[in-house]
Amino acid sequence: MEFVYVVKRSDLFPRRYPHGLELLDTSAMAGVVKRIRKYGFFVERRHAELDSSLKQVIPYCVMLRGDEIFLMRRLAAGGEARLHGKRSVGVGGHINPVDERSDGGADGADREGPADDVIAEGLRREIAEELYVEGDWRARPVGLLNDDSTDVGSVHVGLVAIVSASGEVSVRETDVLEGAFVSIAALRQMLADERDTFETWSALVLDQLDALLPPHSSP
Repeated sequence: MEFVYVVKRSDLFPRRYPHGLELLDTSAMAGVVKRIRKYGFFVERRHAELDSSLKQVIPYCVMLRGDEIFLMRRLAAGGEARLHGKRSVGVGGHINPVDERSDGGADGADREGPADDVIAEGLRREIAEELYVEGDWRARPVGLLNDDSTDVGSVHVGLVAIVSASGEVSVRETDVLEGAFVSIAALRQMLADERDTFETWSALVLDQLDALLPPHSSP
């Protein structure tokens, strides 16, 4: 039985329901995170998956190294057949109760903020579980990702962060996932030519790639 961190839709979006990636400045992003911490709670996942009045909170990290982004592709050995062959630039997953009890273990992150921050700990754990990351990394929250056009999207919300890495990055579960850094220019071309090969959230993020990246990373 899995429990996941959720927030009521009405608490997260009291006035409107944004679609796609909504970029937020530092102050606005801090306000959203504060609201999620205030109203968030854990609930059984099988219930959350069927209740669109709840939004399961997903840290969604885009790994950046200089002028490259880490691109992944799901292999046929993965559990979800609908995702086989799909490309993704997002590393992340559900926040679980273990993230409330994290001692912050040695994961190479350049940390800021309290160790008991359930959102930050969920982000760190997901990166550590999915990737090998050499050296330090730093996460910069940039916005909210919401897509109510699908059954899956209607019960999830992404907290998007740009994660700047300095060293090598590789996937841990090589039987279900492959990944490598690709140039930003190549990624733009892939999206233009083969958009349907990208997972929906990744495509929505890449639609605003220029606005997401620091100026020196956007040739």
